[in-house]
Amino acid sequence: MFYFLSPILIYNGILIAAAVIPAIFLMIKVYRSDRLEKEDPALLRGLVTKGILSSLLALVEEKILSLILGALVPQGTLLFNILLYFVVVACSEESSKYIFLKKNTWKNVNFNCQFDGVVYAVFVALGFALWENISYVMSYGLSTALVRAVTAIPGHACFGVFMGVFYGIAKRYENAGDLSRSSMMRGLSILVPVLLHGAYDYIASMEQINSGWYFIGFVAVLFAVSYALIVKASRMDTYIE
Repeated sequence: MFYFLSPILIYNGILIAAAVIPAIFLMIKVYRSDRLEKEDPALLRGLVTKGILSSLLALVEEKILSLILGALVPQGTLLFNILLYFVVVACSEESSKYIFLKKNTWKNVNFNCQFDGVVYAVFVALGFALWENISYVMSYGLSTALVRAVTAIPGHACFGVFMGVFYGIAKRYENAGDLSRSSMMRGLSILVPVLLHGAYDYIASMEQINSGWYFIGFVAVLFAVSYALIVKASRMDTYIE
């Protein structure tokens, strides 16, 4: 019955599936880790959409900041690379995710458990990664999908885990009336993912002899710590009302 499908359509379908499946798998994993009270599926679908929108906002920010950086700092220098990966890329992407995360969840009545912060942040991050991955895969092919399935998509999820952990703590502090600590935790929910994201991209771009091993080691530690955080945050989850 599929004889009328052209090889190009079939190939593109395979590419899109390869780009989407890893993100969906991680979403299910985090959703199932929500021990106390499962989140509204409509809210989670909306957060994935907001993650896609955050990728478009980040793209605009990166274009503008890249032009500014290129005009001020010589390309190829150490300073240029540090500013590119930690400020232009990491700040643009993580701040864009946070903007949509906070706007759509901070005052939401469903945000009544500390682990909810992890769920929300990861779903926004994976919406971002899903759209970014589709763009990369359609441009560069199936081999890119395979590489990003085990690096970039889980990487975004890990950044979302760290963002969500601090975000959930911030909500608990605000509900307890401790606004200064809440503000500090919200700051960390952006700063820590930015530093991790910047380090991820910087190490991935290194061209030294052993740089590939440095990247593998960094990713392995990042994934292990993120997984441990999910397990611990899920086990210690409490209502914050």
